Amino acid sequence: MEQNKRSRHRYLSGNFAPISCTTPLQPCRFLGEIPDELSGGQYVRNGGNPVVNHDLTRKAHWFDGDGMLSGVYFRPCSGRNSKNTIQPEFVNQYAITDMYVANASDLSLEEPINPSIALFLDPRTTLTEVMTKAWKIFKIVARSYLGGFPGIIKRISVANTGIIYHDGRALATCEIGPPLRVSLPTLETVGWFNGINAEGEHTNSPGTVGLGGQSLFRLFQEFTTGHPHVDPQNEELILFHSIYLPPYVTYSVIPRSDRLLERQSGPMFNIPIKGISSPKLMHDFGVSRAYTIIIDLPILFKPTNLLREESLVTYCPEKETRFGVFPRYNPESIRWFHTEPCCIFHTVNSWDTNVPGHGESPPTTVNMLCCRMTGPSMIFNTGDIEILPGSINYEINPECRLYFYQFDLSSPWNVISQQWALSAIGYEFPHIPRHSSMSATRWVYGCSTVEGSFGVALGKALKIDCLVKIDAEALIRKGLEEPPEQITGCVDKRSVKDILARNDKDPDDPIHIFQMPSGWYAQELSFVPRRDAGQEDDGWLLTFVFDESQLDGSGEAPDSAHSELWILDARTMGSVVGRIILPQRVPYGIHGNWFSDEEIERQRPVQRYRGIP
Repeated sequence: MEQNKRSRHRYLSGNFAPISCTTPLQPCRFLGEIPDELSGGQYVRNGGNPVVNHDLTRKAHWFDGDGMLSGVYFRPCSGRNSKNTIQPEFVNQYAITDMYVANASDLSLEEPINPSIALFLDPRTTLTEVMTKAWKIFKIVARSYLGGFPGIIKRISVANTGIIYHDGRALATCEIGPPLRVSLPTLETVGWFNGINAEGEHTNSPGTVGLGGQSLFRLFQEFTTGHPHVDPQNEELILFHSIYLPPYVTYSVIPRSDRLLERQSGPMFNIPIKGISSPKLMHDFGVSRAYTIIIDLPILFKPTNLLREESLVTYCPEKETRFGVFPRYNPESIRWFHTEPCCIFHTVNSWDTNVPGHGESPPTTVNMLCCRMTGPSMIFNTGDIEILPGSINYEINPECRLYFYQFDLSSPWNVISQQWALSAIGYEFPHIPRHSSMSATRWVYGCSTVEGSFGVALGKALKIDCLVKIDAEALIRKGLEEPPEQITGCVDKRSVKDILARNDKDPDDPIHIFQMPSGWYAQELSFVPRRDAGQEDDGWLLTFVFDESQLDGSGEAPDSAHSELWILDARTMGSVVGRIILPQRVPYGIHGNWFSDEEIERQRPVQRYRGIP
């Protein structure tokens, strides 16, 4: 028994552990006030939650598991005499994917059907182990076509990464399949979205061709980044597809349906990106008003590594990181910019600027903010995989910082004119208000730890105890006036503890940190603007939080444990305005989004939902 405790996977324990129950919309009690701006809207967070979880010592990764959506809907109340006319309601539901139906239908399974990401990262993985897993999956898929499950497994996606809104649809995303439409605020699953329509809609047409086309390898061509971007001005959906077959990366732009005729070419599906010669691990990319930035990391998928006792996914520090910059509608004109090896899994924002004297069009520089890591520690540590000194994937001083890149398009040479960190503190899971993305914004919100190093924190099971607001505009301006050393330099060299130690709380300080109370931990933030906001940061921040004093003596969460949704004042970063007490836990996860009352009201009609077996 003691051995089981010691060997239990750290990302399957405590509040990382998956929950086993779902609930329809259920009223919650709350403390404090609920701002009027939240009325009729909903905060939803996606995350992996394996429905099959019997073996707690198996190979597993934080990013594994069937997609589970957890949300708080702020239902408007009709009573005028009520002190607060908003009733928060909690709901959580699985994303009903083909794989979820199969996992939930076979009670004999000891571990999920899908192979864990850790299987591809662990250097101890053998060729026999991979072939055995592949054969098991093949048999299960074949069995589904013979009636062995309630549904046929046509796609292997678990829809567990993010959730976005495009053209009247809320879409759950994952990198091994197309987006999956869900309905707000109930979080019921509608069906797979092919770029034109979704299964379950009135407009669904079986013969329609969209993402993936009609190729023999359509299953892989549908693979879509976990972070599609939506242009807040014209509502175009921009996404890329990273696959294991040539051309390895393709690119799509999907306009809003009532604007399909505005561009003669209509939607662009699966346009090949030139210049990528092998399968790559890609998670996010940059999108400005005029340009797209593909990030080619030195992280390769190499099956031959199994013969050398190396992981299938390998970081190659001898290779460069490349940025492919091209006009949004013309990927053929891609220009590749090179820099030292690094890892970038999340971008913050991208925007265009003009150099004086070059006129207003086209832009002459493209800027990007992102979270830059010195190596691949995030993907290995979140799989509880120990990387020993001397390994190709080992980092001496892992760090993750908010970085500024500027690509000079006016030069005939492909030059990254600026590349340095805004701050020395560890910084990940960034967020800016959706309505201001793809333009120059002042404020960026994100997560950090008192320890200051995400590499260290991830190895211990990442727990976010600091929520950080950074004045990116001020730090970029300072960096341009007094440029730090390219690549390795940073503008603000203070640590998290240095910033927290301030006594004066200078309102002009470019970095503000909200430190969680002792034993409490947060998740990714989402911004809700105040009506008639006078300033960019005039609004509210939402995050799920958990009090670990609820854990038992062995560090596990009892059935009675519950999470809360906190509402913070985004301007001051110093006060919790309201606390929504949830009826159950929301396991630590990553990506969520705020959906306004207007977006919920203008969702497309649904003819049928995917059923739960």
